[in-house]
Amino acid sequence: MFDFKGKVVVVTGGARGIGKCIREKFEEAGATVCVIDLLDNDCFVGDLADKKTLEVFAEKVIKEHGRVDCLINNAAPKMCGITSCSYEDFEYALKVGVTAPFYLAKLFAPYFVEGASIVNISSSRDRMSQPETESYTAAKGGIFALTHALAVSLAGKVRVNSVSPGWIDNDYTVYTGADATQQPVGRVGNPPDIANIVLYLCSDMAGFISGENICVDGGMTRQMIYHGDHGWSLDK
Repeated sequence: MFDFKGKVVVVTGGARGIGKCIREKFEEAGATVCVIDLLDNDCFVGDLADKKTLEVFAEKVIKEHGRVDCLINNAAPKMCGITSCSYEDFEYALKVGVTAPFYLAKLFAPYFVEGASIVNISSSRDRMSQPETESYTAAKGGIFALTHALAVSLAGKVRVNSVSPGWIDNDYTVYTGADATQQPVGRVGNPPDIANIVLYLCSDMAGFISGENICVDGGMTRQMIYHGDHGWSLDK
């Protein structure tokens, strides 16, 4: 369905979960994919919160390939809340979740080719929250806003969009009962649900889409659920 032959794609956090699936989908479509992750991988192991690491990684990509067609900012920031989250924890989450995507876009800006695309992975938590998730939620809200700012600044050169996943199970667990039925599509999401929309946004089919956020959550954030609905209950 998608053809990315000859394209160079950068994926942060591409060693597992959604990021790994995004990498695999791009490779299946013919792209060369460069990954940076704290976890072991065959491209580049490094901490996205470190400025020098980002510079070395970007230099490696450009030296080896000379161009960037797609940048997928997927790496997940640390999740902790107001009770236990230290200043340093919160700062680290923002470095991974917001500063790194901005700085990579800046480093690659001279090397984006015509028709290039950036896709930032946000979260449905950019509009809703659980208790004790401040660092993660703030980072996801930040990248949500960074998306439209970059779309305007890079207008005419790079399209910039974001995707907000809902409940995505990286282990492909099949959920039944309330976990499934409380979601309008009747199931919990899996990594390909996100990878497929990322490839679409990077393709020519999405050539008129920029500065947009697409929430891929099975309709969960659109459905009001009260005690007793869809097998869900709140026990105090």
